[in-house]
Amino acid sequence: MSFTTRVKEELIDLSTNEKNELSAIIKLSGSLSLAKQGLNLSITTENAKIARYIYSVIEKSYAIIPEIRYHQKTNLRKNRVYTVFIDQRVDSILSDLKLADAFFGLETGIEPSIMSDDDAGRSYLKGAFLATGTLRDPESGKYQLEIYSVYLDHAQDLAQLLQKFMLDAKTIEHKNGAITYLQKAEDIMDFLIIIGAMTSKEEFEAVKLFREARNDINRANNAETANITKTINASMKTINNIVKIMETIGLDSLPLELQQIAQIRINHPDFSIQQIADSLDVSLSKSGVNHRLRKINKIADSL
Repeated sequence: MSFTTRVKEELIDLSTNEKNELSAIIKLSGSLSLAKQGLNLSITTENAKIARYIYSVIEKSYAIIPEIRYHQKTNLRKNRVYTVFIDQRVDSILSDLKLADAFFGLETGIEPSIMSDDDAGRSYLKGAFLATGTLRDPESGKYQLEIYSVYLDHAQDLAQLLQKFMLDAKTIEHKNGAITYLQKAEDIMDFLIIIGAMTSKEEFEAVKLFREARNDINRANNAETANITKTINASMKTINNIVKIMETIGLDSLPLELQQIAQIRINHPDFSIQQIADSLDVSLSKSGVNHRLRKINKIADSL
């Protein structure tokens, strides 16, 4: 089960049958058709539980028994598409939900009363996510929440509604519609809180924290590996220079303090600078050891 599906099923279990949710669902997933007896309303979804939920909300809100139909997609995934079909009092439902103008192209944004009321806004966002929302699995490490709208002005209103809740929402227009999206993990977690999906929020946060901890460990390991590699490379360079001195002028030609450093380095190529300092007969700091090693390298370079 995808993370998006888990969020949606949590929302269904916690839902309060709000008409504002239904308004968003119908606006984003509904379509009208005309028959002899009047208007028909079809609401489509690929999730059977969402179809049953829409059925339940309509039945409780309007005392209407819809019909649930389904057909198989012809693409490779062959998902079922469920349709909640209503052929009674469609005009009164649209009027009650203030959706008539939206379907007839007069008003494609979000109803101002929803934009101005926080509770209504939360319910609408919940319905919008149930209808066309997708959420990338946080395990992927790339955070993205999207809600698809047929109309650009509806997507922009959704972004404005999200911004009312201090979320950094943006929109992008596509060939067949527009997307309202969030890309910051903190915004996505806040969105899940706003729509009431607390279990999903906690799961998202746990995955995020685990990934961050794992990345911190990897960065630390990479830094340590880089430091070890750097130390080994520096050590090998100095050892090669000491060998060069031995084969040309001999170690005896070096000052005594450099001879001792050279002997320790060549006998213990894996020693750190601090270990070399600790092996000396006299007390010497790490910078002092480095200074003497640089002198050895400089002598070798001059040969």
